[in-house]
Amino acid sequence: MENPDEADAPESETTATPEPKGKKRRWRRIAAWTLGLLVGIPVVAFGLAYVLLDVRSPQEVLADLDKTVVLQNADGSELLKVVPPGGDRLFVPYDAVPAKLRDAIVATEDPTFWDNEGFDLTGLGRALVTGVGGGSGITQQYIKKSTGNEDATLARKFSELVLATKITQQQTKKEIFESYVNIISFGRGTYGPASAMNAYFGRKLDDSMTWSEAAFLAGMIQSPSVHDPYASSHEHARKRWSYVVNKLVSRGYVSQAEAVAMTYPEDAIQTPSETRAGRVTYEQYHIKQQVLAELEQVGYPLDRLRGGAMKVETTIDPRAQAEAEKTVKERLRGQPEHFRASLVAVEPGTGAIRAYNGGGWSVHDYAGTPYGTGSAFQPFILAAGLERGVGVDEPLKAPAAVDFLGETFEFQDQCGEAGKCTLREAMARGARGPFVDLAKKLGAETVREGARAAGIPEAVDGAVTLREKDGFLIGPGIAVGRYPLRPTDMAGAYATFAADGLRATPHLVSKIRDENGEIVWERPSDRAPAFKDDEALSRRIAGTMSQVLATGLKDRSAALKTGDFQYNETDDNAGGWAVGYTPQLATAVWVGSDEPRRMRDAAGEKLTGRTIPADMWQRFMTGFHQGLPVRWPDGSGPRPATTAPR
Repeated sequence: MENPDEADAPESETTATPEPKGKKRRWRRIAAWTLGLLVGIPVVAFGLAYVLLDVRSPQEVLADLDKTVVLQNADGSELLKVVPPGGDRLFVPYDAVPAKLRDAIVATEDPTFWDNEGFDLTGLGRALVTGVGGGSGITQQYIKKSTGNEDATLARKFSELVLATKITQQQTKKEIFESYVNIISFGRGTYGPASAMNAYFGRKLDDSMTWSEAAFLAGMIQSPSVHDPYASSHEHARKRWSYVVNKLVSRGYVSQAEAVAMTYPEDAIQTPSETRAGRVTYEQYHIKQQVLAELEQVGYPLDRLRGGAMKVETTIDPRAQAEAEKTVKERLRGQPEHFRASLVAVEPGTGAIRAYNGGGWSVHDYAGTPYGTGSAFQPFILAAGLERGVGVDEPLKAPAAVDFLGETFEFQDQCGEAGKCTLREAMARGARGPFVDLAKKLGAETVREGARAAGIPEAVDGAVTLREKDGFLIGPGIAVGRYPLRPTDMAGAYATFAADGLRATPHLVSKIRDENGEIVWERPSDRAPAFKDDEALSRRIAGTMSQVLATGLKDRSAALKTGDFQYNETDDNAGGWAVGYTPQLATAVWVGSDEPRRMRDAAGEKLTGRTIPADMWQRFMTGFHQGLPVRWPDGSGPRPATTAPR
């Protein structure tokens, strides 16, 4: 029976009260307006941009590329001018571009070019998520070059999307490719395939072009100041060439059998015309190429610089540069003709390269080429040990042999009659055994981490440093400086010790100014404690290192380590190093030859780091420091050593 009290009871308080119809309508209107704005604003913006934005013709773009770019020294004086050479902008109609080159470019730069709508959805998606640019296809690259806007921003990506859509609707794919290929830089100041073919191979552009040549030229487009073999090396350029060949195979343009039959065209590639014509010295050419490569990495390729008639302020100190060139020339005068040398000087604490001498023999840059470092690598082993509490004054028995990662290292007794010496003494005597033994105790990965912390880069020209060629394994050679490093790398890493343990990336570019003198880009400081991001620890390691490497200049204390790189299984060396510093400057000197060989000086004496390289280092550093104040006055730096370090 129904309870009358329940029947007459009011509804529960938890029962929902129906929402007024007016409120629902208001929310629906807000949602509709919001959706309309979200859809409408981009559509309106797209429409307006479609009407207002336009792409210049390739002829208009090429006309702007006649502007000269000025490279300045750190004091504002002129270092050199990058002057556009005449006759290197020949416009080439689509049908005159060899089919092999067209295929190589499309396979490498934009494999879906013939079918896509003018833009790369992956790159646009990355820009929407991160706010920076992604990989661009041929149409987008043409827009960037024609507008002169290469900033990695969301706004640029939006305008790029609009213009890509517009020209894809207004022009055929052949017309777009023709415009693109005529304004793109192939390096060496060239724009368009005809001038590129002449600059690299000394031939006119026609259908006699081989697949090998097409792959080489297509590989230049991504970063011509880096991929040119005379800016980096033939080894680096060969890797880029192989990358393009693999793309041709994977995209179906050539068969695997055809690819196997192709060879890298090393013998056919000419040296740059500006050095042949004598417009710049080889030393200037090396600086220019390094500066342009650095500028490309920060988003300012040469065509962008030319379009804005920009001035680039480098870090070069003209007095230091003159001293570097003078020292190398004078010290090698009278030596065998196959002797080569390079010198790089870096300012501690900033990473600014104050002198860069890649040699005056050819377009080959000896300062930008990696070489085995020998005992000059020992400070990085010691730094890894110091980071983990190893002492430098504990007597150690020098091992006669050390088995490390499958290789047995044997040593003559270099620690005196007692057979014991500290790591400090071992460094001064040039004893290798204690450092190979320390590397074994620390482990190869720990040693590499110590070198990386000091400032040795993770990779150079795409090749991982301080590892085997597979990019993963670390071999026993890390204990004896067998892995090649550039003079720039060594000077930069030693500069960390000179700067009380503060690491800064070596660089040649300081600022970029537009034609009105306004700064449009300035290098940010990346100075930071080198070891475990701990300033006190980094300072202690650097201070200890400076004491261990103590030497002396004419009027001041300094730090120096020399090293030799053995020639095969002989008692001779293929190269020698001298790397050291004061608080004002860290300098690396390398002496060797074009190809590994026994190095004997004019007197028939064996080349070691303690001979010509050390003397060259002393001469340069003494000349540079004339008139400069003496640092380390509080005794915190090195004291003059009684035994010259090896």
